[in-house]
Amino acid sequence: MSPSMDSAGAQSPQDSAPDTHSKSLLINFDGTIAEPRQPRKADGTVKERVADSCWQVRYTFAVLALFGIALMYAMRVVLSIAIVAMVGTRAHHGHGEDGNFTDEPEDLSNVCPDIRHGTNSTAGKAVVEGEFDWDETIQGLILGSFFWGYAFTNIPGGRAAEYFGGKLVFGGGIVLSAGLTLITPISARTSTELLIAVRFFLGLVQGVVFPAINSMIATWVPPLERSRYNTIIYSGFPLGTVLCLPIGGWLCSSDFLEGWPSAFYLFGTLSVVWGFFWFLLVHNRPEIHPRISTKELMHIQSFEKDIKSAEVIPLPKKEIVLSLPFWSLVIGALGYDFGFYTLLTELPTYLKNIQHFDMSENGLMSSLPFLVMWLWGYVWGSLMDRLTAGNKISLIAIRRLSMSLALYGPMVGLMLMCFVNCNTTLAMMVLCVAVGLSGSANCGFLCSHQELAPNFAGTLLGITNTVGSLAGVLAPVITGSITEGNQTLSAWRTVFLITVGVYFLTCTVYVAFITNQVQPWNEPKTKKQGEHRNGDLDTAAALLVNDPKALPVC
Repeated sequence: MSPSMDSAGAQSPQDSAPDTHSKSLLINFDGTIAEPRQPRKADGTVKERVADSCWQVRYTFAVLALFGIALMYAMRVVLSIAIVAMVGTRAHHGHGEDGNFTDEPEDLSNVCPDIRHGTNSTAGKAVVEGEFDWDETIQGLILGSFFWGYAFTNIPGGRAAEYFGGKLVFGGGIVLSAGLTLITPISARTSTELLIAVRFFLGLVQGVVFPAINSMIATWVPPLERSRYNTIIYSGFPLGTVLCLPIGGWLCSSDFLEGWPSAFYLFGTLSVVWGFFWFLLVHNRPEIHPRISTKELMHIQSFEKDIKSAEVIPLPKKEIVLSLPFWSLVIGALGYDFGFYTLLTELPTYLKNIQHFDMSENGLMSSLPFLVMWLWGYVWGSLMDRLTAGNKISLIAIRRLSMSLALYGPMVGLMLMCFVNCNTTLAMMVLCVAVGLSGSANCGFLCSHQELAPNFAGTLLGITNTVGSLAGVLAPVITGSITEGNQTLSAWRTVFLITVGVYFLTCTVYVAFITNQVQPWNEPKTKKQGEHRNGDLDTAAALLVNDPKALPVC
């Protein structure tokens, strides 16, 4: 892709031209180098530009976004581990003739003996009393209530970020989540209905977070760097899970602040502290950032046709609905979310009831697959970034390959889970590989929103997240209905096989119909033909490779 060009005569040549060897400059049609748009003060005067430095302001944005998403996910996931301590353990493997649960399962070959705790029958396992008497159906309702709220605000959150900027929407969503997380323990002890309401509102305020950050990525990050930055930023959700599950499990099994409530207090407080740094250091757009260097600003603006513009464009509803690449993105996101939420919300329950991990072990073991996911996301993202920089593979090939690995990989893993039975070590190895491979999605569908329509990246992610939130509602409800009073190997095989089918269908549709080309409806309808982006990003990759000065290098 050739550098962006302003219209001929729109700007006069500079008196003192910057480095003419850089391909990351704005070029007029007459061959002269155009000045980048300078950030201005409220009175219209140009702000003084800081000197170039090795540390770019985009790095600060990416790091704070990473930790923001990690804390957001910790506040979302903490209930999945805390609920194990809140309800304790219950003996409910089979039904008696009167329809009630019995301590002894009907088929001993269909359950795993608790050899790890010195008993060969699950009936001999001590029942740990919990503070709340919730069966699997109620637990599924509580865990799923978050996603009912989450579904309502994704699309409004995307549009709000496009109108008001992602800084306020993203930061506000996380700080409000912190307040709701801090009051979760008292709401649970007040009533089950109040807890469900708090989780519903937590979903409401978190629904704006991902659309807002996606809009900011589309504003700050050129296409050829999105695999790298998306991997850094979106690795926050496995990182949040990795930190939350073992730390939360340890806190829930301790006496600190009454045990399980302390997990909510910890992550809520950390999120409030994070909010202070976010609002202090991050800005909505490069041209208004007071500390961005000239070199970094010019680099970003050289891709102005491929990043989100400052202009707010009316949403082309009809064109979006009729867009086949967009629907392939929706379906791919749905499959990813269904599998991820099934494992995220139900893995602690599986490890407790089938593999018989206790509370402190459960948190650590539940986090291991997400630790692999976090690490693999960085490995895969780094590999894809190198292949892109070396012009070895096209962007569309990266998207398809990443999603195939992220969905077909876990699909095969869950098929294998149907055969591991009571082999705890093998079960954990398969789960680590299955969940870990899904980290490749950072370079897959999570980049597609920004590529199809950078001006609507927030709204598009809002739409796909809204559909994906239905998976978040259905996954725990489906699992709860299958395993209610039936915590057996065959019941969990059914859960795994349903997820396998979803993975296969949705990934196939995404791979077949996705594209990395900016869609015509990304631009305002009043734009003249020919003003759309060139679209040949692979050519741009070659230019960047041939000229090391095109990217800031320390």
